[in-house]
Amino acid sequence: MKYCFRYLCIIFTISTLSACQSAYYSAMESVGQHKRDILVSRVEDANESQEEAQEQFSSALEGLTALINYDGGELADHYEITKDQYEASQKAADEVSARIESIESVSDALFDEWADEIEQFSNATLKRQSQSKYKETQRRYKKVITAMHKAEKSMAPILSALKDNTLYLKHNLNAQTVGALEGEYKSIKQDIELLIKEMNVAIDSSKQFISNLQQ
Repeated sequence: MKYCFRYLCIIFTISTLSACQSAYYSAMESVGQHKRDILVSRVEDANESQEEAQEQFSSALEGLTALINYDGGELADHYEITKDQYEASQKAADEVSARIESIESVSDALFDEWADEIEQFSNATLKRQSQSKYKETQRRYKKVITAMHKAEKSMAPILSALKDNTLYLKHNLNAQTVGALEGEYKSIKQDIELLIKEMNVAIDSSKQFISNLQQ
């Protein structure tokens, strides 16, 4: 009985969210903003959030570089900087994930609507052309969203390492701590450099997708 109730709650929540999204898209279409336009806007927002994340993770790396090059002074100050950089990086990563989720939401609605409308064609030639465009757009979209998810996943180990460094520094505010973190620093540096490259790939793919979608 308990599991049945939970299942019904989940179904109700999903149905409610779906209804809210449908109402939102209908409202936007009434003012001339169609799902295609919303998708373009959200992909652009995702690109912006990825660029901001690149800057933030680079900033976190600069903070770690300053810590590794520590040559005296208050380590407590370095701890506060490290802590702030970790929290800012986590916030940037969360923003990227939220943007990706919003893209997937509208893309699902767009492709579902498109597939339904293809079946409404009476002209076979126009139907084939629409199906061809639909499949090509889906292919391009999958390339973009896959690149975004790849970059998104790359942030997880970096965030984990930044958090570990922050906690370790908090509990060991002495010069020996810096030496112990040097090995981690090299690994984090490599991961951040890779993340930036993967985000650039995702951003470039997104721009190409938007260009093709607007043609």
